[in-house]
Amino acid sequence: MHPLVNIAVSAARAAGNHILRHAERVESLQIERKTHNDFVSQVDRGAEMEIVRLIHKAYPDHAILAEESGEQAGSEVRWIIDPLDGTTNFLHRIPHYAVSIGIEVRGRLEHGVIYAPSTNDLYVATRGSGAMLNNRRLRCSNTRELDDALIGTGVPLDDRFMPDYLPMLGNVATSTAGIRRAGSAALDLAYVAAGRLDGFFEFNLKPWDIAAGIVLVQEATGVVRSLRPDSEVLVDGHILAANNRLIEPLAQRLLSGPATPPQ
Repeated sequence: MHPLVNIAVSAARAAGNHILRHAERVESLQIERKTHNDFVSQVDRGAEMEIVRLIHKAYPDHAILAEESGEQAGSEVRWIIDPLDGTTNFLHRIPHYAVSIGIEVRGRLEHGVIYAPSTNDLYVATRGSGAMLNNRRLRCSNTRELDDALIGTGVPLDDRFMPDYLPMLGNVATSTAGIRRAGSAALDLAYVAAGRLDGFFEFNLKPWDIAAGIVLVQEATGVVRSLRPDSEVLVDGHILAANNRLIEPLAQRLLSGPATPPQ
């Protein structure tokens, strides 16, 4: 395993242990509302502090982009961190959430680690070396037809995106085997990499939601792109991921109605 990935795995597991220590007493947590349907607690912040501490212990000059503490300048290596993706699930004791750590080197995503503490599932990917789940190599599904595909999605947190999202949801719901909205974009992307989902789309995600998952999907022979033509998905956050057979038909179906991703 690459040295950076070793640290990412250690940090993700440490954060996961922190999360699990609080999982059965969520009623005692101090919860803040970032928007009307986006929450943060001291568990998110504590998990993030644990991750950053371990990274800076090993690499004190590396840059950090983290959901709760923001950006810290540093070297040409940048760690992109979501300490608890799926906070709302966690707060409702739904055991579907994850720690997500992506690593950029000179502006290019090179490594991704996603750890689901409630199931002890560890997803790891390094560019050019493939993707693994608990030391088992991952490949995206081989589903060929949209009619047979199971697609993941996430409802936009920002209501301004609803007029664009709802037609897309209808387009896909009527032409696939089903839609799943599980509440963690990081795990949705990990599931695409593992072949559990055939594709995934969502609007307006942040880099920490998707950085690790992008590497996982790409290294599992899948494709990740922006829903907006000629845009970078890590910049705009309008993400579409699928196996290489479904990426074009799924994109065409999503964009077959009046909706286009907003600027």
